[in-house]
Amino acid sequence: MIGILLAAGFSRRFGSSNKLLQTLPDGRQIGLAAAENLIQAVPLTITVLRPDNKELAELLQNAGLEIVFCHAQEMADSLSTAIRYSANFTDNSSNKASGGYVIALADMPYINPLTISTVAQEISAGAAIAVPTYQGQRGHPVGFSVRFRNELEQLSGDEGARSILKRHADEIKLLACDDAGILADIDTPADLAKPHS
Repeated sequence: MIGILLAAGFSRRFGSSNKLLQTLPDGRQIGLAAAENLIQAVPLTITVLRPDNKELAELLQNAGLEIVFCHAQEMADSLSTAIRYSANFTDNSSNKASGGYVIALADMPYINPLTISTVAQEISAGAAIAVPTYQGQRGHPVGFSVRFRNELEQLSGDEGARSILKRHADEIKLLACDDAGILADIDTPADLAKPHS
């Protein structure tokens, strides 16, 4: 199982500062919190960053994530870059990504690691696609079986993996959880002050 943390966005709605380096009430930076939650559940995790985001790259590398840089502008480009990069690990039997991928967003720092583990376990147990839900709403992270590797590699545009979810809607396993964090992303400075429990 490989975790993928998408952190290459431009955060235009947040303003001129780097959103993922802003501090949460618990003292951690947004990007670091999301990374630590993911890597706790999926120890082999890749994060995708823009080449100019050196400070965040150092922070996440120190947290134990594999770093890959992506020059592209859209979410799908960074995701496909991560999937291609993951081939570096899938041929090593000790790190074989036979289960698949858990894809998380770096601006969602409140997801419980147990929720992420549940998504990963469902994929490892044979689910094609696993999506957590909270009070009937779908959230993140999303798990994909390794059989979607080619489709994930070929993504383009700004929809991320949404097109795959639409094509394979009948294969999605919804996982009800008591974790409001699966819906809580941070887009603006005001979001930092919102309660997320």
